[in-house]
Amino acid sequence: MRYLNFIVFLICFLIFSACKKNQKAVSYDAELIRQNENILTQVIIYDSFTPPVASRIYSYTALAAYEAMRYTDPKSISLITKLKDFSNPPAPKKGKDYNFALAATKAFFMVAHKVTFSVDTLQKYEDRVYSSFKDRLDDSTYARSVSFGEQIAKVILKRANDDNYLKSRSKPKYLGNTGPAQWRPTPPDYLDAVEFCWGTMKPFGILSSKQFLLPPPPAFSKDKNSAFYKQADEVYRVNKNLSDDQETIARFWDDNPFAIQHAGHAMFANKKITPGGHWMGITGVASKKAHFNAGKTAQAFALTAITLYDSFICGWEVKYQYSYERPVSVINEYIDQNWQPLLQTPPFPEYPAGHACISGASAVMLTHVFGDNFAFEDTTEVKYIGLKRHFNSFLKAADETAISRFYGGIHFKNSTKMGSEQGRQIGEFIWSKLKLSN
Repeated sequence: MRYLNFIVFLICFLIFSACKKNQKAVSYDAELIRQNENILTQVIIYDSFTPPVASRIYSYTALAAYEAMRYTDPKSISLITKLKDFSNPPAPKKGKDYNFALAATKAFFMVAHKVTFSVDTLQKYEDRVYSSFKDRLDDSTYARSVSFGEQIAKVILKRANDDNYLKSRSKPKYLGNTGPAQWRPTPPDYLDAVEFCWGTMKPFGILSSKQFLLPPPPAFSKDKNSAFYKQADEVYRVNKNLSDDQETIARFWDDNPFAIQHAGHAMFANKKITPGGHWMGITGVASKKAHFNAGKTAQAFALTAITLYDSFICGWEVKYQYSYERPVSVINEYIDQNWQPLLQTPPFPEYPAGHACISGASAVMLTHVFGDNFAFEDTTEVKYIGLKRHFNSFLKAADETAISRFYGGIHFKNSTKMGSEQGRQIGEFIWSKLKLSN
């Protein structure tokens, strides 16, 4: 009887040890996916990519990682087969051993090398990661996994090479015009407009950049009782009397990747995370809190990224359709020539609010992935501006993002409202197209 009891104890101990070891492997792989995203964000910040371009980078890299990582779950399906203009992805060979975390990492960084500039930073990080895999895997499994990741990356890059991005690089500068309510370069630096042809980019899930067009913003009028004048006066009055909490909200969601600072005659750029990078960070925070495994973590990043990308395309299409004037231009001309907003005005047309659009879209997608009323602490900005905020849901966070642009003095309230509505429609459309279960 004692011998039998010992055997039962030994079996239970071995099972428990194996489970603990497997849990550590699962936890390590999920954390690796998050760390890969984090190092990419650092490169995007360093290279000063515009917000729309950053969303493209996040999309292709996240899709590459997911298409490899999904094989850890037999029930997972390919995303790129449901999106536009991708070739069919490769499949692992039956009966062969793979480490899909390694394959996902290889696919992720092979794509990242082609869509970013500072590849030396990526390579140093990669070398450390690959070395850790070599210490744990036999040579054949290591080589097979790396090869599989490379095959997936080639499928992703084939699509990236034909999405109109290269054509968009050769477009002439956009300086707007001086017509009534028309966008023109804004103080203090009067930069030409960013990515005015982003609406020509090939989307992933939506039908076209014109699928979610918006009604025109208030028409120009000098009449103080007009909607046009009232919206400018509202920005002016509120921005001059912000509460501490309103100012904190504005700064927390600023996410200006290249804010130019002035100190006397000196100028320097303060590089920060992009709006899309902020929502990718939130995705990482949520996946960790929800204890997602590596496959579900990779999928969450991919879903957020493609939603960001498509919402930037739609938002930018409308921005340049109306080429609407920024509050600072209206207020300086008709209300107070010396007024400046709390935040630096981004160099592109005002309507709709782009951050409100991409936030609304991302929040809808994340709500489908993690559920309603998923409370979380957004620590994404701690390393950049030393702030964190708590939210009871992704949609609450998106609502705060939208109003933050009004508090910051860079958007009219109507634009934040319409941007949010546009974004939420985009998020719902992409989710329904993918037909994924919650």
